[in-house]
Amino acid sequence: METKKMHFPTGTETDKAVIAGASPVVQDTQLVDIVLPSDANGAFVWGVLDRLLDEPGLSFGNITASGFGAMEAAVLAYGLALGGRRGARTALTNFWRRVSHASMFSADTANPLRSILEQSIDIADIRKKSCPVSLNILASNARTDAVKIFTNEQLSLDAILAAATIPFLFPAVEIDGDTYWGGGDLSVLPFVHPVEAGHRLIVAGKPSLFVTPCADRRLAASHCAMKCTPIHAMFDSRRQAGAALFSRPWTDWGDLTDTRDRGRERVEDWLLTDHLAVDERPAVDSKNRYV
Repeated sequence: METKKMHFPTGTETDKAVIAGASPVVQDTQLVDIVLPSDANGAFVWGVLDRLLDEPGLSFGNITASGFGAMEAAVLAYGLALGGRRGARTALTNFWRRVSHASMFSADTANPLRSILEQSIDIADIRKKSCPVSLNILASNARTDAVKIFTNEQLSLDAILAAATIPFLFPAVEIDGDTYWGGGDLSVLPFVHPVEAGHRLIVAGKPSLFVTPCADRRLAASHCAMKCTPIHAMFDSRRQAGAALFSRPWTDWGDLTDTRDRGRERVEDWLLTDHLAVDERPAVDSKNRYV
């Protein structure tokens, strides 16, 4: 039986016991909902999440993800559930080490994502009510193109793998007698309100299309709440314009960490501009919302 413990030259152990030894998560003062469309650059998303985990004044509410971001969202939730912020950062780093390792042998296997995910999370810990993050994982029905949302209680390894599966390049994943793969379009979904007043951060592959003017007040996604949720967006401006959906989301470790660091820098700039302060400025016409 394959062990989930892996070792890498850096000296970082990718054992779940490392995560379990960290301190539990603490609820903080400012909630941020995360949205990860299927075109988001995976390693850039890693950097964004990694930097947000450094902020003791922030906590994650809902994470809505499709594409490769679905795997990162699950890893983040697993790490937070077992070891708080430190556990989440460790889980994400170990996950990406597995991804980098798998890329060296990608020609020898059809789709290594299942093995990577099985080594990186325990789905039972994510489905517990005590999990500090609420996940909404999106996948498309391979027959009808209809988008299905898998929430915490519906989550499975297959659901997460389906969301991360590149259509037509890899076979669709069977779930409850139907088949699903990635590419879920977040823009067709009803607006999901946060548990309490907070902010929504969209990490996309290009300037976000999910922010539209709000007829009632300042802004909204699909519908307007009594008090509109501030929406912010960021993307990797150095990513190649034609970065294809059909290309693999990984490469060598040096390139991965360079992209991760760009994600951390974007969040650093975003925090320095005090975007999380509650004010009356419109976000739609504020150019620095896209950092």
